[in-house]
Amino acid sequence: MKTLFDRQIQFHQTALNLQAHRQQMIASNIANADTPHYKARDVDFRAALQGALNTARGGVQMTATQVGHIASAPTPSLESLTGYRTELQSAVDGNTVNMDVERAAFAENALHYEASVTFISGMLRSMNSAITGQ
Repeated sequence: MKTLFDRQIQFHQTALNLQAHRQQMIASNIANADTPHYKARDVDFRAALQGALNTARGGVQMTATQVGHIASAPTPSLESLTGYRTELQSAVDGNTVNMDVERAAFAENALHYEASVTFISGMLRSMNSAITGQ
C-alpha cells in the first residue's frame, strides 16, 4: 500500500523525468535551427504526465546489468510521448524551428523543473524534521 508521501514523490519524479526529456527536445530544436527540413519536436506535457502516471503504477523500473538478473516490467519510452510542434511559419528550407518559441519554451520548462525540485526538497525536509523532531 502506497502512502501519500510515496504517491507525491512518484508524481514529482515522473514530472522531473518528463521535464528533463522536454528540455532535451527543446535544446535539440535550438541546435537544429539552421538544419534544412528539420521539424521542431515537443512533448504535450499534460498528456504525457497523465499517461506516464497511469503506466507507472507498476513500481520502479530496474536495470538488468547481468544475464542472471530478473527482468522487471517495461516502462513506456519517453520517445513515444514526443510529437511535432505546431508549425507557425516554416523557413524556405522547410525548417519549422522558431527561435522565439524555443527560447520561451526552454525558459518555461526550466522554471517548472526548478519548481519540481523545490517541491521535492521541501517534502524531504519536512519528512526529515518530522523524523528527527526538530
